[in-house]
Amino acid sequence: MKKMFKKIAIVALIVVVPIMVNAQCKGFTKKECLPQIKPYVYNGQLNSAVLNEGDVAELLLTFYNNQDYRIFICSQELLGNTEFKLLDTDRNTLFYSKDHDYVKFWDFKSNSTQQLIVQVRVPTSEIKKEIVQSGCVSIIVGFKE
Repeated sequence: MKKMFKKIAIVALIVVVPIMVNAQCKGFTKKECLPQIKPYVYNGQLNSAVLNEGDVAELLLTFYNNQDYRIFICSQELLGNTEFKLLDTDRNTLFYSKDHDYVKFWDFKSNSTQQLIVQVRVPTSEIKKEIVQSGCVSIIVGFKE
């Protein structure tokens, strides 16, 4: 009976904890990040994840011809200077936030309908510690009407 209870507890932790963490990340994004996209209109796609220090995440997005956009990277403060790049599909860098004092957003006009890659990198802490920091990172896209 004890072995079965242990197995059920382990399965519950594997299933329930990620759902709770993801829900907290969505709550953070809605409360802290979405208001900062203004005056652009949020496109309705919620792209957020819990990342650890040193993680890199990529998202392929479509941008339409003759449209003004804002790409906004919102992350929890404990992660430090989260950096992002905007790359074309040949992986050429179009924008790199590190070159612009780690700004959190970039506004641009798309000159053609195209797919671009948003790459986000969470910095690794310079201080050695036993517990790796993790937190919510969101990629929010807005457009002008």
